[in-house]
Amino acid sequence: MRTLRRNGLRRRTDVIRAWAGIVLLLVVPAVAPVAALLAGDAAMRHYEDTARHQRETRYQATATLTRDAPRHPEPGSEEEKETRYPVEVRFTTREGRTRTTRAEVRPGLPAGSKIRIWVGADGEATGPPMSREQIRSRGMGWGLLAAIGVALGGAAAHAATVLALHRRNLAAWDAAWAETAPRWTTPT
Repeated sequence: MRTLRRNGLRRRTDVIRAWAGIVLLLVVPAVAPVAALLAGDAAMRHYEDTARHQRETRYQATATLTRDAPRHPEPGSEEEKETRYPVEVRFTTREGRTRTTRAEVRPGLPAGSKIRIWVGADGEATGPPMSREQIRSRGMGWGLLAAIGVALGGAAAHAATVLALHRRNLAAWDAAWAETAPRWTTPT
């Protein structure tokens, strides 16, 4: 680098700034994958435990719609395949009690239709336990955020170093000018 070469105008702060940049350029790419791996692994273990708990506490039950589901999307359209509406349903718990709750159903189902729902420990309708794809996706997301965090941390460290060195340069210039100014100005 040009600032590391010997010359008469090179300041100590220029050398520190150059070395800080080199160190960060080497450290950030080395630390980012490690941080991503550690964060992703921790997230995967957390979500695997969560999914295991969900599999242990959730079960499927057959529910009956108590009302007609709304019929907003056109039948056969792509929207119909993806759209779900909350509708009141009645089902029997494992303990044999009849419960009423709301569940997401396809549009246009008439009252009395039978659907399969997932029921949580609290007896309310819930989603199915997390799948392997959801666990992997969330783990990768946390790993990516960790890598981005390391990169942003490195950029912030570089910016703070540059700012501190710039302030030091300004203070040195002020001190040098305070010493030189009397020789350049004449009293009137």
